[in-house]
Amino acid sequence: MSPSNNFNRLKKINIVPRWIIFLLDIGVTCFSFFLAFIIKKNLELSGLLWPPLINTFILLIIANILIFASVKTYTGIVRYTGFQDAVRISVAIFLSSSLLLLVSKASEQSTNAFVLDNVLIILYASFSFLSLISYRIGIKFLFSYAKNYKMKKKTVVIFGAGETGVATKRVLEHDTQNNIHLLAFIDDDRKKNNKALDGVPIVSFVEFTEMLQVNEVDELVIASFTLPAKRKNDIVDFCLNHDILVLNVPPYNKWSEGKFNSKQLQNIKIEDLLERDPIVINNNQIRSQVKGKRVLVTGAAGSIGSEIVRQLLPYQPELIILCDQAETPLHTLELELQERKTRVNCIPFLADITNEQRMEDMFMQFQPQYVYHAAAYKHVPMMELCPSEAVKNNVLGTKLMADLAVKHYVERFVMVSTDKAVNPTNVMGASKRLAEIYVQGLSKETANSTKFITTRFGNVLGSNGSVINRFRDQILKGGPVTVTHPNITRYFMTIPEACQLVLEAGSMGNGGEIFIFDMGEPVTISDLAKKMIRLFGYIPNIDIDITYSGLRPGEKLYEELLSDAENTLKTYHEKIMIAKVREVALQDIEAKFNEFRRLVNSAENENELVALMKALVPEFISNNSVYEQLDSTNGVAKVVGIGI
Repeated sequence: MSPSNNFNRLKKINIVPRWIIFLLDIGVTCFSFFLAFIIKKNLELSGLLWPPLINTFILLIIANILIFASVKTYTGIVRYTGFQDAVRISVAIFLSSSLLLLVSKASEQSTNAFVLDNVLIILYASFSFLSLISYRIGIKFLFSYAKNYKMKKKTVVIFGAGETGVATKRVLEHDTQNNIHLLAFIDDDRKKNNKALDGVPIVSFVEFTEMLQVNEVDELVIASFTLPAKRKNDIVDFCLNHDILVLNVPPYNKWSEGKFNSKQLQNIKIEDLLERDPIVINNNQIRSQVKGKRVLVTGAAGSIGSEIVRQLLPYQPELIILCDQAETPLHTLELELQERKTRVNCIPFLADITNEQRMEDMFMQFQPQYVYHAAAYKHVPMMELCPSEAVKNNVLGTKLMADLAVKHYVERFVMVSTDKAVNPTNVMGASKRLAEIYVQGLSKETANSTKFITTRFGNVLGSNGSVINRFRDQILKGGPVTVTHPNITRYFMTIPEACQLVLEAGSMGNGGEIFIFDMGEPVTISDLAKKMIRLFGYIPNIDIDITYSGLRPGEKLYEELLSDAENTLKTYHEKIMIAKVREVALQDIEAKFNEFRRLVNSAENENELVALMKALVPEFISNNSVYEQLDSTNGVAKVVGIGI
């Protein structure tokens, strides 16, 4: 019969009954005692008195039956022998040897009762432990070899020779789905180089690149949680250029009872590569302001709003009002907060921020002291089609919330804006700029009561409708990945990072400022698409095509955080700056904002509505839009009926 058939039969063997393992353990200990006995006798059995030897074996068998049954050495599955099994065996042998030692001392006067002495017991304990462990490891190796027989072996390296790296090694070794060969640990710590961890060599990254000349590596697992973002990017780029799949160890909070399994090793995500080093914020200042306060978060079920809620919880506000018009996401957030078992009272409030009576009731009922206003329509092409909705929600909704904040003596009103408000080329960006203008104007009128603070940042990774999510879905479907233009660039920030800065800016503001965030370097979207395709193990434009659809209505190639006419002031936080923008007096714009209310209720007046937006935001120049016809002084003045 061929070896292949033998191994296939071995793989089909069911788990051996416990009683067989139990009898096998007793037999191994008896053999170990006999081996110790004949070694003690220098392999000479002549002149041996059999009755004492037989008595000793009977004692040993009875004692070990009781001890091994109590310690339950037989309960472990032999092919999966691990540390816990070794501990049980150690305890059992210790108890067995201790019992023999006690009997030896008690029977010293009876020379013919037992054949026991200290040396024999020590030899017995050593041989028993080694034999019980060895046969288990032998069976484990045999099953492992049978399982991996004819299975393609994957060569893996682990980046990070620390505790997480060791845990990763154990996980890979116990992976029943893959045949793994761990080639090396990689670590940037020079003190660890030229050493070994758990029998595996530790090398520097330079040495690893040299190893690739003679070894083919299939996967690299990043097992370090302190790796700087730039370093991680360099490693991933190197691996992608050498067709090495990069995997990530899950964060500690996703480990179950201090462990994780191989299924949790995930392909590294593009979000991981766009992250920057952790932000340091003034937690004490935020805590002193928020603790014990009543906080309202609008758009609480959205990407930004829900993360603001999560980050507010550690600061122990008295309550958080979760205001959103999206029923299902709001319900999902409520369930999540209930599972967290937080002591903060979180109250869902289903409502539209443009519903004046409903908002008035909310402010009357809860009397919020802090407002984080994240509710907004944000999709550029959608708002270009529905400008009245953009104005109704983003402009008039913000105006209503700001007016109510003043009326009900809110201490701080923090508005979340967007980089699309800078030199807007679309209705959505212009609507957010108008919201900024109104909030700033109102701030001057209420300098001694409500402090109005605006925060402005770019795209957030993983938010609802994010290009990252869209690309991921397209790749999983086999492509093509659709990019609007080869040269289009965007700024990116993670949701937690953005919300941390929102809380920090909200706490440092004195009222009337527009805070902008350091978004890092802009990312070319086509390069982003190519890297995502490669991270999934495909080749761009061979396995997955990239197509260019052209700029969408209102979309521009480059987005700014500041217009050319603006400059910035530094704050104590290196990632937060204050934008110096054109100031507008409230009395100069209030009548026009009231005019918006009339225009949003008439679909026939959309041109007039957009023209009014352009009049109030002169830098609003439409791009790739039907509203480009309004971008002339005469055109705007004619539609709006004003002189400019």
